[in-house]
Amino acid sequence: MRVAHILRKYNPAEWGGTETAVKQLLDGLREQQVETIAYCPKLPRAPARDPFVEGGHTVKRYSAFVPVFNLSEEQRTQLVSIGGNLMSFDLFVGLLLNRNLSLIHTHTLNRIGGIALTVARLRRVPLVVTIHGGVLDLPKTVQQTLSAPLEGGYEWGKIFGAIFRSHHVLRSADAIITCNPKEAALQKEKFPQKRIMVQPHGVPTAKYSKNYREDALAAFPTLASRKIILIVGRIDPVKNQGWVLVQMPEILKKHPDAALVLAGSCTDELYGKALRKEVRRLGIEDKVLFTGGLPPADPRLIGLMQLASVVIVPSLSETFGLIVLEAWAAGAAVLSTPTSGALSLLKEGENGHLFELNNLPQFHSVLDRILDSPEYASQLAANGHHLAATEYDTLLLSRRIKALYEELIEKKGKR
Repeated sequence: MRVAHILRKYNPAEWGGTETAVKQLLDGLREQQVETIAYCPKLPRAPARDPFVEGGHTVKRYSAFVPVFNLSEEQRTQLVSIGGNLMSFDLFVGLLLNRNLSLIHTHTLNRIGGIALTVARLRRVPLVVTIHGGVLDLPKTVQQTLSAPLEGGYEWGKIFGAIFRSHHVLRSADAIITCNPKEAALQKEKFPQKRIMVQPHGVPTAKYSKNYREDALAAFPTLASRKIILIVGRIDPVKNQGWVLVQMPEILKKHPDAALVLAGSCTDELYGKALRKEVRRLGIEDKVLFTGGLPPADPRLIGLMQLASVVIVPSLSETFGLIVLEAWAAGAAVLSTPTSGALSLLKEGENGHLFELNNLPQFHSVLDRILDSPEYASQLAANGHHLAATEYDTLLLSRRIKALYEELIEKKGKR
């Protein structure tokens, strides 16, 4: 079985949850003897490290562009980073000429997804679509953030969307996969005859259980003997790191040995600058650490989670929240906003806590309890680890995807 996986963005220097989810899926499929090829946009320069290649996967880069007039270079860069509607002739030709494909699996919609759909129809192979960021279950505030870089621009590429039927990708797919039960329910309501599968992201629990604390401390020695409050994710308004940052003076009154660690690459330059400016304004430069981007399953990142007193997920939107599973696999307690992803994973007071952004007393109360009682934090983490290991391990989940592939290939062959 040979499967093409189509990505709209893959830049190891700007690693995020989608990239982690895809890599872990590819790793699991490799163990199931499924050959995978990842088609990703070309980068200005070759990355210093390529986790997909290091994992033994084939990566083919295609030329892509943003068909929008009158955009600043900053807007164009941001569009590519957070969800720009790209176009590529190169991808269409490359997929069409790859005659040994059994199935095409796209991890994006819009024009790139439309190209995947068109080639799948021409080649008469199944098309599987994974929804990573949410389509019907996407808060309006997040929709506005994603569309903001287009302000003042004129999109001239709509003709390509029409040619490749980009608005029909979900309607025409042989199966839709989402990690979000709410998204799945909404898609099922819209497409009642469609094969829709709720497939959570996986985590390699065995790797995250190995002790990497010394790796983290060697890389970030200032964190020794600190109560680490860790936020993992790209530096972006959707991830909402600034909300926790503003709470740090109050947190430090009760926990002067605390340190806030923001681990992730910056995909919104203005937001990143605003966070650093706020750190200086609050006078807490020695209490906040920006690690920059860290590769997936990097020993330093796993070590940070293992050292953390708590991992906080303050996001405005997380359709699944893979970081919750990663934190649990590493043995960390989790405190999260009630996004769709967190609600499907966390059981209040059993394996973590939820907090509302407009309820500061609630947030500080549960954070204090976790920071004041390592035993309590360990119990929350242990319950979460059990769930991650028994229901969300990468190998377990990849078997389900392979079974879906086999079913769709067989069904398509009988038509």
